[in-house]
Amino acid sequence: MGTLTKSVLDLDCEKEAGTIALRLREGLRDLSRRGLVVAVSGGIDSSVCAALAVRTLGRERVYCIMLPETDGSSSSLARGQELVAHLGVAHEVQDISSTLAAIGCYAKRDEAVRSVFPDYQPSWKYKIAITDGLDGRYNTFDLIVQRPDAKAGQTETRRLGGQEFFQIVAATNHKQRIRKTIEYFHADRLNYAVTGTPNRLEYDQGFFVKNGDGSADVKPIAHLYKSQVYQMARHLKLPPAICDAVPTTDTYSLWQGQDEFYYALPYQQMDFALWAKNHDVPAQDLAAFLGISPERAQHVYKDIDVKRAATRYLHRRPILMAPVSEVHG
Repeated sequence: MGTLTKSVLDLDCEKEAGTIALRLREGLRDLSRRGLVVAVSGGIDSSVCAALAVRTLGRERVYCIMLPETDGSSSSLARGQELVAHLGVAHEVQDISSTLAAIGCYAKRDEAVRSVFPDYQPSWKYKIAITDGLDGRYNTFDLIVQRPDAKAGQTETRRLGGQEFFQIVAATNHKQRIRKTIEYFHADRLNYAVTGTPNRLEYDQGFFVKNGDGSADVKPIAHLYKSQVYQMARHLKLPPAICDAVPTTDTYSLWQGQDEFYYALPYQQMDFALWAKNHDVPAQDLAAFLGISPERAQHVYKDIDVKRAATRYLHRRPILMAPVSEVHG
């Protein structure tokens, strides 16, 4: 059993950066690849991965790409451009909106949204938000829209049915999968490896798309809690706009924090909750530490387990009908 204190997530960033660099070099040798491709979103995770790649290999062996689309935030792209200028790496920007439109991403999304808001138009802003999980009930989802003529901050909310929820998620998952296709194009042409950018919260709780942002050759920060990634960003002296950026999904057209869509708590608290869960800290101790009720702390622990079970599929390799020992040993 661990003791939960404010210092449990303190990171020796210089030592950790050195360890990551060593393992990245070993990984590239094992993969027979000579560099790294990093898709940068302007967020803290991809920025730290790009900076660690440059520290490990030098800027000449790192290639960064930015892949904006219609629903993405212009500020995210601006931060990504600031990052690549700061790192001095080769890079390019490729807008994937037309590709997403061509494969039906936006049309299928709009079809599902209109089943909830029949007069919905693509000019409206929208997002999905999680509800009920912290009350001890099953997680459910609301669809939140904002009409173009609405007053600032004025939105409308309706409960999403399962079919509509899955169709919106399936449609928007095209974004991560198209991005990954482009990342592997550049990796193949350069003989580089593709860098995955999930932090520990995302990796543990399944906050990624299978064969989308969950697909990669190396994942440098999957063992680091989100707050540790922020520590690393400051240690690596990344631009303030990146170090201070609030985590967002950057998937829906309405601004959305990651905790609003997926996590039970804001990331600062969720980091401690996951650490406590991993170190067998009683729920009442977590409650006292976070200043929440013991019942809510217990629901947070339950939600961690529920998400681990529900997203185990995302981590699974394909199931073979018989062993292929010549390949897998």
